[in-house]
Amino acid sequence: MDALLLSRIQFAWLIAFHILLPAFTVGLACYVATLEIRYWITKDDTIRRLSAYWIKIFAISFGMGVVSGIVMPFQFGTNWSRFTDAASNVIGSLLAYEVLTAFYLEAAFLGVLLFGRKLVPQWAHAMSAVLVALGTVLSSFWILAVNSWMQTPDGYEIIDGRFFPTSMLDVIFTPSFPYRLVHTVTAFLVTTAFVILAVGAYYLRGGRALAESRIMMRMSLLFLALMVPLQIVFGDLHGLNTLEHQPAKVAAMEGLWETERGVAASLFAIPDEEAETNHFEIAIPKLASLYLTHDIDGEVKGLKEWPREDRPPVAIVYFAFRIMVGIAMLMLFVVVAGLFLWWRGRLFDTGWYLRLCTWTGASGFIAVLAGWTTTEVGRQPWVVYGLMRTADAVTPSLAASDVMLSFAAYVTAYLVIFGGGFVLLRRLVRIGPEMAAEGENFDTMQRPKRPLSAITDSNLGNRGQDVTQP
Repeated sequence: MDALLLSRIQFAWLIAFHILLPAFTVGLACYVATLEIRYWITKDDTIRRLSAYWIKIFAISFGMGVVSGIVMPFQFGTNWSRFTDAASNVIGSLLAYEVLTAFYLEAAFLGVLLFGRKLVPQWAHAMSAVLVALGTVLSSFWILAVNSWMQTPDGYEIIDGRFFPTSMLDVIFTPSFPYRLVHTVTAFLVTTAFVILAVGAYYLRGGRALAESRIMMRMSLLFLALMVPLQIVFGDLHGLNTLEHQPAKVAAMEGLWETERGVAASLFAIPDEEAETNHFEIAIPKLASLYLTHDIDGEVKGLKEWPREDRPPVAIVYFAFRIMVGIAMLMLFVVVAGLFLWWRGRLFDTGWYLRLCTWTGASGFIAVLAGWTTTEVGRQPWVVYGLMRTADAVTPSLAASDVMLSFAAYVTAYLVIFGGGFVLLRRLVRIGPEMAAEGENFDTMQRPKRPLSAITDSNLGNRGQDVTQP
């Protein structure tokens, strides 16, 4: 493997792990802010315990995200210096704005959120939670502005091979940015809601933290009942925008080789790039034209409209897109089934549904990774779409051995960071909201003040179950 391919694999490894944290912390910060405002209004101690519990989980996840995100910018100088040299006048300011707005806001108020429960009035504690949540959303805003400019560049001029901004508003608000921002942030919120739903279902299955678990399930299910259908609508709008500005990506998503009208929707196939055809294809006639163009006989360009060197890797984009859509359909089923059981008064005691919620807790993360893969691999072979190829962005004279060495170091570091974080998060989940909320100064990662076996039957759902057991 050459330095270009290794650099791409290294970047994919780092961003694939890192994106899992924003996919969780953006939504979790918003959830904590909601709980804090609710506690400020109601003074319900169950809400306080629930908020304290999720604040600890947020702190660990946020720390992992900061550490894993720090190494990301180094690659622009070490592996992608020609891209940095060409595009830094445009994207450098956007990355700086993220630090000056989002990161500073999070850093300023995170301490109040973690340690200020007994030191500031509740309105101030709730406000700190709101500002931390705002910081996470602002971070997504600026990062997605950078990505959207690379996908649909606008507001620039090229002088001596370098990009210079002519309008910062056009640089930020590119044609794809509003759709990408709404679709991605909504995906982050839905991802977190499914984690909260899964944790609540997990405790209910074990007869633990019953009051907190019911609140988690009700809040997450109500939120998902609104946001999952909206996310499907936002995805459709994003698809229409992509068809207009990146038609080759849409053709790869659909595995479409010939330009056609009334295009069939390919449910499954094995794309063959050499033969420019699909094998073992199962398709529904005319459906793709209907959802891509909103016209049952609408025309969609096929991949043969572009030279081979300008086409994205078809198989990766094709299957990643189907994984994302398949998980969206699974999410919709979970929401509909949950609403039906809630209406029948069986939401909290239906065993198969609680197991389903637990099993689908990670579905949002898989969907985010699949969507990211569809977006980024579908942009290839361009790093700045239509203007700069990925092969021209890599650092000249970069040795494959150097990339392999740095990649091995990153893999080791990430396995340690994410492995340690997973152990801490798993321990918090096993402790549960009641024990995790005993201390407000983040001291519950130490041994609890009273043994777990001392918890009475009443807060175990009268099952006489010792929570030290699996």
